[in-house]
Amino acid sequence: MADNHGNTPAAWTAVLIALVGFVVGGVGMSLSPVSYPLFWVGVALVAVAAVAFVVMAKMGLHDSGH
Repeated sequence: MADNHGNTPAAWTAVLIALVGFVVGGVGMSLSPVSYPLFWVGVALVAVAAVAFVVMAKMGLHDSGH
């Protein structure tokens, strides 16, 4: 396993964006009637989290700093 175990700015940023995406999507699915646009905004945020992680990792923000 990696030395940093995910404790990097890239990992934390991706997790926070994905968490917001899951919450937004969950709220969209919980409304009555179901709000599919809100659900898809949540899905898009999760995809943005993946892209943000890759970009930040390539910028060197996923290094352990050792």
